[in-house]
Amino acid sequence: MSHFVDRKEELAILEGLHNQDAAQFVMVHGRRRVGKTTLLLHFAEQSGLPVLYWIAGRDTPEVARQSLARVIWNWAHGEGNVAPRFSLWEEVFEMAAQVIGSQPVIFIMDEFPDAVHSDPSLPSHLRAAWDRLFKNNHIMLALCGSHIGMMVDLNRYDAPLYGRFTHRFLLEPLPFHTLRDFLPRYDLEEQVAVNAVLGGIPAYLERWDDQKSVGTNIKQLLFKRAGMFQSDPFLLISDVVRRETQTYEIVLKAVAAGHHTPSDISKSVGLSSSHISPYLKRLVELYLLERRVPATIPPAKWNVTNISRYYLRDPYLRFYFHFIEPNKYLVEQGLTNRLWEKVSAQFRSFVALTFEELCRTWTLHSGQAGQLPLGLDVVGTHWSPRVQIDVVAVDWQTKQILLGECKWGEGQVGRKVITDLIENRAPKAIADLPNAGCGWTAYYAFFARTGFSEAAIIEASRHQAILRTLPELYQELLAMSKPQSP
Repeated sequence: MSHFVDRKEELAILEGLHNQDAAQFVMVHGRRRVGKTTLLLHFAEQSGLPVLYWIAGRDTPEVARQSLARVIWNWAHGEGNVAPRFSLWEEVFEMAAQVIGSQPVIFIMDEFPDAVHSDPSLPSHLRAAWDRLFKNNHIMLALCGSHIGMMVDLNRYDAPLYGRFTHRFLLEPLPFHTLRDFLPRYDLEEQVAVNAVLGGIPAYLERWDDQKSVGTNIKQLLFKRAGMFQSDPFLLISDVVRRETQTYEIVLKAVAAGHHTPSDISKSVGLSSSHISPYLKRLVELYLLERRVPATIPPAKWNVTNISRYYLRDPYLRFYFHFIEPNKYLVEQGLTNRLWEKVSAQFRSFVALTFEELCRTWTLHSGQAGQLPLGLDVVGTHWSPRVQIDVVAVDWQTKQILLGECKWGEGQVGRKVITDLIENRAPKAIADLPNAGCGWTAYYAFFARTGFSEAAIIEASRHQAILRTLPELYQELLAMSKPQSP
C-alpha cells in the first residue's frame, strides 16, 4: 500500500506560501522515510504548477552540476535532448532562470545535503542565484533532505543561506490517529502497540500487514538479518552526524537501555559528564534525543537546572536499541521465536510508555482547545526522590496544576488508583512546586486502556476528576485534528 495520508497542517502552510504574491524559499527536513519528498510532490501536484524536480547524489561537483543542468534542460526542451555542459554553478542557475522566466514554478532540490557534501561551495552559489535571479519571481524553491545535521547547519547565522529561507519546518512523524489509514483491521490497542514500535513513519507502516498479528509482523519484518529495519538505525545516526558516529551511537544505546540522567549515561559509556554533555546537546538539537525536566520546575529555570533526563524521540530507535541490538546474535542465527520470547516478556511495559505519551498529547491538544479547567504553560511529567507522576499540566500564571495517572493494564482501573494519586502522590508532587505549592489548585485526570470500575467512577466524581479510556482518547484526538469551521 502506498498512499498519501494526513499532513493537513503542512499542506496548509505550503498552500499559504503559494498564495502569496512573492517568491518563496522553503526548507523541509526530517528523519529518513518520514515522507518529505512525498509531501512536496503531493503539494506540487495539487497546485497544478509546473514542477522542476532534482534529486542530488553523492557525485563529483562536475557530475552534480551536469545532473541538475540535464533536469532543467529536459524540463524546458523535452526528454532526449542533450544538455549543454557547464563548468560553473552560476551558469546552471542562469539557465534555470532563463527557461523559467516569469511563470510560477515549484523547484524542488531533493537530498540537498548530498550535493553540499559533494561541493561545499554550492550554498554560496545558490545564495547568489536566489538574490540575483529568483527572489523577485514567482518561484517556490524547496530544499529537502534527510541529513538533519547538515540541513540545520544551512540556517546557522554564519552559513551562506542564513536569512534567505522564507519558511522552514521539520516534518514530524504522522500522529497516532492516522494509523487507522494504514492498519484498518487492527483494534486501537494493536494500533498503540504498532505506534510504540514504528511511530508514525509512513514507509514503515506501509510494510506492516494488519492481517497478521503484531508479534508476527515484528518477527517477519524487524528480526530479519538484513534490510531496511536493520540498516535504518545506523543510517539515521549518520544522517545527523558525519563524524564520531560511534560515540553518538553508544550514547543512544545507553539511553535506550534505561540510563536517562547525564550522570547515569556517563557511567554507562565510561566517559566523563563534561565529555558527554556536548553529545547530548547536539543529539537534542538534531531531534534524536529529547531533554525533559520536571513540569513543576518554572520555565525560567529549564535551561539551568541539572534535574534533567534524556529520552530517545524516535520510537523505532527505542525499539531497536532496547530489544534488537542487544540480541543481534539471535537475529544472525535466525532464532526469531526465541527473540520474540524475550521481547514479549517486556512488551506490555514498553507499549505502556507510548500510551503515556498519547495521554500527554491528548492533554496538550485538549488544553489548546480550551477543554481543560486550566490554561497551559507546559505539559510533561514530574519526578522527584519522593514521587513520579505520568501526566502533569501547569498554568503558572494562575497557580493551577493537573496531575494524571495512566494505566495500560487489561482490567478496569479500580478506586484504589484514584485515591492513591489524589490522597498520597499528588500532595508530594505539589510540595515540589515553588514555595512548597502554597496557594496552588489541583485537578486530576485518569487514563485507562479499557475502563473504570463503578467505585472508581464514583470516587473520581467526588473530585471532579477527568476520566478517559483509550477509545475516548482516540475519538477526541481525531475530532481535534479536523480543521475547524471559520
